[in-house]
Amino acid sequence: MAQQLLASAPARLGESLRAKRRVLSSAFVGTTIEWYDFYLYGTASALVFGKQFFPDASPVVGILASFATYAVGFVARPLGGIISGHLGDRIGRKSLLVWSLLTMGLASFFIGLLPTYAAVGLLAVVGLVVLRLIQGLSAGAEWGGSALLSVEHAPPARRGFFGSFTQVGSAAGMLLASGAFAVIQAVLTPEQFQAFGWRIPFLLSGVLVAIGLWIRLGVKDADEFLELREQERVAKHPVRRALREHPRGILVTIGLRLVQPALYSLITVYMLGYLKTRRGDTGAGLTAVLIVSAVGILSGPFWGWLSDRVGRRRMAVASAIGIGVFVWPFFWFLDHGSLALLPLILLLGMNVLHDAIYGPQAAWFAEQFPVDLRYSGVSFGYQVGTVLSGGITPFVAAALLEAGGGQPWLICGFFVLLAVLSTAAALAAKDPIRTARKDLP
Repeated sequence: MAQQLLASAPARLGESLRAKRRVLSSAFVGTTIEWYDFYLYGTASALVFGKQFFPDASPVVGILASFATYAVGFVARPLGGIISGHLGDRIGRKSLLVWSLLTMGLASFFIGLLPTYAAVGLLAVVGLVVLRLIQGLSAGAEWGGSALLSVEHAPPARRGFFGSFTQVGSAAGMLLASGAFAVIQAVLTPEQFQAFGWRIPFLLSGVLVAIGLWIRLGVKDADEFLELREQERVAKHPVRRALREHPRGILVTIGLRLVQPALYSLITVYMLGYLKTRRGDTGAGLTAVLIVSAVGILSGPFWGWLSDRVGRRRMAVASAIGIGVFVWPFFWFLDHGSLALLPLILLLGMNVLHDAIYGPQAAWFAEQFPVDLRYSGVSFGYQVGTVLSGGITPFVAAALLEAGGGQPWLICGFFVLLAVLSTAAALAAKDPIRTARKDLP
């Protein structure tokens, strides 16, 4: 009997490793496709939608309206997080991830087919808002499930690294979205791009979703959740219980989601329109975002790995303070600096300051809640925080620029406030690194 067990041990180990690789691939590929679809909208908001769906407005009003529809997707994310949190804590993470990927892909595909304002008038705007709402609901379901699936399959001392594969999907999705627009702009004339070229990246999402579904259908929920369900210990009202029993965890996740997604939206969305208006540039910004998104595929896992060794809190505090300082010279550079150096500036802002907070978040947020309430807790806190920062940042920044007489100092002050709040949240968060680090070799 012992000989049989020893003989089967390598096979079981190989099967376990293959399962973990499949889970990490699912987290990476699935979130990449989800965020590709979600960020396509952000890029199009800065470059296309003002002219296509709000042609009668002044340039300032048009860009505000375009960013307002962009924010609609973020507003829907908490609702998606609440619904998916309730179902995910009751029936499992995998099922919700399959549906989130499918609905996101269909919404993006239909945006690519949507008639413009010139063709159907206000119906075009209504259709755009409805599809953006569906994207928001899907995004609200996606992150929590993907993060938990990867973290719950991880050894305790590797949670930061495993969870970072969900986070890297954001950078890869932005890389694909920015790359798709950059290629289309390179091969088409500006007139062709405005007429039909902007639709092509949205339509390509149908192919990507099929690939993601094939990978995700081959994974299963982690053993700790399966045991919970088999023992019939799943929570009946997980969202309500998470809010009542773990308010600190909720507030911490909301607070940690303030300055980081705001910086992301500033760089990947608002900056594109800012450069277009102030410097007449639409190429350098996209190229720089493309470069830092590619680097993010490596920097995200690095920061997740490092957080397993030095702790999540220390990194988050340093990065939040750094972001509050970074935005001041950043805007000076956008107005006066050589755009050839823009990738270097964004490497500091995105791959160092941003990724040092973002890379470990999947693990850190999961560590704030027990397994039976985890999907509800992380989804609610994550999505509410995102709405209060990343979702409204392009709109708020555009409004603050006008209020500041065309000078960005009010935007910088807004970021300082977010940095202070995120620092306070980091200091209040549980950081179980000392316990987990005992398992490190």
